[in-house]
Amino acid sequence: MRLMRRVRLLQGRAFFAPSAGFPIAITGMGHIFIATGELMKHLFVFGKNRFGLAEPRIGSAGILGLAALLAMGPPSAGLAQQAAAAAAEDAGVMTEETTSPGASDAEALAEVADPPADPLVQLVRPGASVDLDELMWLHRPIVVFADSPADPRFHEQMERLADGAQALLERDVVVLTDTDPGVKSALRKKLRPRGFMLVLIGKDGGVKLRKPQPWTVRELSRTIDKFPSRLREVEERRGS
Repeated sequence: MRLMRRVRLLQGRAFFAPSAGFPIAITGMGHIFIATGELMKHLFVFGKNRFGLAEPRIGSAGILGLAALLAMGPPSAGLAQQAAAAAAEDAGVMTEETTSPGASDAEALAEVADPPADPLVQLVRPGASVDLDELMWLHRPIVVFADSPADPRFHEQMERLADGAQALLERDVVVLTDTDPGVKSALRKKLRPRGFMLVLIGKDGGVKLRKPQPWTVRELSRTIDKFPSRLREVEERRGS
């Protein structure tokens, strides 16, 4: 009888051990599967941002390594956060690298295609090949003559005109330069300068002013503003 009781007692203990361990094993496997899903989700986001793929590149070796890590214990929340932060940082770097150079190149191309207007470029033209008849009723030419481009008076006059370029453009002025007496241009044949000379011509083609010395833009503007054609222009612009 004692022997039978011991056998039954041992059988009960043997049955209890598997019965108690089975729920523990199920619970552990559940934690493993949950952790695996969370980590796979972060790896999917990391792989998509990093490589532009629809799914991360994880082979059989990676799955075995992942299983080994999970066997050691469930991943901590800090590891998942680090993986997500790394993915976001890499995505930001790639966006900056792909957009910033393109934007700077587009701005450079826009500047080259449409450079800012320079009043001096619009104002001054070489006069060797200019026909005054083509400028009649459109512009008021100021012709600057000199026997050499190194003439100090020529330099002084051009600097003064450049300083007041905008005021001259508002009065429909165009500056024509001629510093080579050997060319015998149409301007020289018509106006017959001697050395340095400043000539102001009206829109009607008539010579309004001749000066052997440089003049300021203020003096030129006062002279132009007294022209009847200029007075009519001012009135018309005020009425419009």
